[in-house]
Amino acid sequence: MAMYLSRFSYTPETWARLVANPEDRRKAAQSYIESVGGKLQGFWYAFGTHDGYTLWEAPDNVSMAAVALAIAGGGALSLLETTVLLTVDETLDALRKAKQIRYRPPGA
Repeated sequence: MAMYLSRFSYTPETWARLVANPEDRRKAAQSYIESVGGKLQGFWYAFGTHDGYTLWEAPDNVSMAAVALAIAGGGALSLLETTVLLTVDETLDALRKAKQIRYRPPGA
């Protein structure tokens, strides 16, 4: 299965709701990814540009996109960015394939 790293930020209203009623959102995130046959590998809150990070495992890009769309459409987040992660072996395969491509820079 493919791995995905998501960065998210809550809206001020979501933070206000969580302050008023603290809730462990890992269980919710876990249920979303499991509904498409995936697995939540990790969930962290952070200081800085993003409020939190999740590490997901999903069967394919369409399944992960469905989860991301459902979460983003829920209105609790002001930002959701998801990155597809490649294993070292996948990257080595890509490097080997890249070697076969005859790239020509613009104007050359």
